[in-house]
Amino acid sequence: MRTPLSSVRGRGTAKFGTEDYWIQRVTAVAMVPLTVVFILAVICVVGAPYARAHAVLASPFVAIPFAAMVIAGVLHMRIGMQVIIEDYTPSDAWKILFVLLNNFFSALVALAMLWAVAKLSFGM
Repeated sequence: MRTPLSSVRGRGTAKFGTEDYWIQRVTAVAMVPLTVVFILAVICVVGAPYARAHAVLASPFVAIPFAAMVIAGVLHMRIGMQVIIEDYTPSDAWKILFVLLNNFFSALVALAMLWAVAKLSFGM
């Protein structure tokens, strides 16, 4: 059912939205064990010499969860910011611009963080 106000504004059901909702929930749940691995890895290298810290962080048992945490965290961040932008930006033009900037910023952050994990992992 459409309300008269939505008819006037030209807005109705968007036919999407539940996908972002579920992705955000899944990434939130996934980040719980990944955060535990992250904290344990950091605790293991605090105060350790460089060679030991590099060996721990270059291990696939640490590098793979780090990369997974980067992906889950950036997806979670992108969706959360998009919801904020869509809810609190009144102008459609500004909304489109901010969503595009959010997507580009999220991609840039993900690439930079994955590059750092790869560089640390492969010893580049």
